[in-house]
Amino acid sequence: MSTLTAEKLAQATDLVARAGVDVWLTFVRESATGGDPVLPLIADVGLVWQSALLVSAGDERIAVVGTYDAEPLESSGNWTRVVPYDEDMREPLLEALEALIGPDVVSPRIAVNYSENDVMADGLSHGMWLLLQNYLEGTRFADALESAEPIVGALRAGKTGTELHRIRVAIQTTNTHFERILDFTKVGLTERAIYEFAQDWIDEQDLGYAWDRAGNPIVNSGPDSMIGHGLPSTTITVQPGHILHFDLGIKEDGYCSDMQRCWYVPHEGETEAPEDVKRALDAVNAAITAAAELLRPGVVGWEVDAAARESIVASGYPEYKHAVGHQVGRSAHDGGTALAPRWARYGQVPFGVVGRDEVYTLELGVVVEGRGYLGIEEMVWVTMDGIEWLSDRQLDMPLLGR
Repeated sequence: MSTLTAEKLAQATDLVARAGVDVWLTFVRESATGGDPVLPLIADVGLVWQSALLVSAGDERIAVVGTYDAEPLESSGNWTRVVPYDEDMREPLLEALEALIGPDVVSPRIAVNYSENDVMADGLSHGMWLLLQNYLEGTRFADALESAEPIVGALRAGKTGTELHRIRVAIQTTNTHFERILDFTKVGLTERAIYEFAQDWIDEQDLGYAWDRAGNPIVNSGPDSMIGHGLPSTTITVQPGHILHFDLGIKEDGYCSDMQRCWYVPHEGETEAPEDVKRALDAVNAAITAAAELLRPGVVGWEVDAAARESIVASGYPEYKHAVGHQVGRSAHDGGTALAPRWARYGQVPFGVVGRDEVYTLELGVVVEGRGYLGIEEMVWVTMDGIEWLSDRQLDMPLLGR
C-alpha cells in the first residue's frame, strides 16, 4: 500500500464531505496516454479499460474497473470494494452509485473532474463526459453531475507530510544542480550548450522535468536572449556585462521544484555587480518580500499579486505580465488558487483563498537595459499564520566564476 495514496484518499473523503456532494467520481480510460491529472494522487497504478473511482462522503471507496486492472487496486488496501467487469461497466457503475447514494437522496450530487478555470481539475475528456451521460441516462443520476474543481483543487493543494518532504528533497537537488551548472558555465559558451549540460545530468540521474523538457531549463544570457518560455539560442554566448538567468525545475520521486536564479558576468577587473543590476535585484526582492508578508491562510490570491505589483512599480519598473505565484506539487504549475492578477485569462483562480499547507512560488523579474533579464523565483510553504521559505533566498548578485 502506498502511504502517500492512503494519505490523499483520507484527505479526499473529508473534502467530499465538505463540498456537500454525495460522491466524487474520477472516470478514466487508457490512463497511460490520456490520464486525469488527479489519478496519481488516488491510485498509484495505470488503468486501461473504462474505470470509475468513487469516493463518498461516508468514507466508502468503490473502484469499478476492468478485470485485468482490478488486482493491483485490491492489493493496495485503499478501496472498500473493487468491482471488476468484463463486457460492459454500466450496470456495475450504477450499482456502485446506488450503494453509495441511498434511495432517500432526492437530488443526488456527483462531482466529476471538469473545470473552466483549473487545468488540473479538468481531467474528464469530452468523450468520457458523453459516455458517462449515456450510462446515467434514464436513472435518478442523470442530472446529478457537477464540477469537482473544489475537491480536486484542495486535494492537490493541501500537502501532506510526505508530499512536503518530497518537495524539500527536489529543491535541494535543484540547488545541487545549480552549482554544477555554474561550475560548467564559462564566457563564450552558448545558451544551448549550457541547456544541454543541464539536461544531461538530469537524465543521468533518472530525474524528471517539472515542465516540458524542451523548455527546461530556461537559459538567458544578455539583452538579446528570448525572454519567457523561450528556447536557448545556439548563437547567443555568455559575455561580460550579461545577466545570466536560469529557470530550472526538476521532478524527483513524483514532486517538483521550480526556481529562478541569476548571476552577473563580470568584465575584467570588476569585483561586484554594477549599480543598475544591484538596483534591479533589490527591487525584485522587495516585491517578493511584499508578497511573502501578505501570504497566509485566508488571503485571496489576487491580493498577494497586487502587493508585489505595487512594489515593483513603486521601484520604477514596469508591471510584470504574469502571476507572482502559482502552486507547486506533482507539476510545476499545479492548479488551484493562483497569486495572479484579476485578468480574464486567469478566470476565477485569482479569487481563490489561500489555505494552510499549500506550496507556492513567488517570482518576478525585470529587464535591465543592455544586460538582460533578471528574474528570481523562490518557493514557500503556507503555515498556520504565514509562510516558511523552502528555498534559500537569493538576496545578492554573485559573479560568474567568482
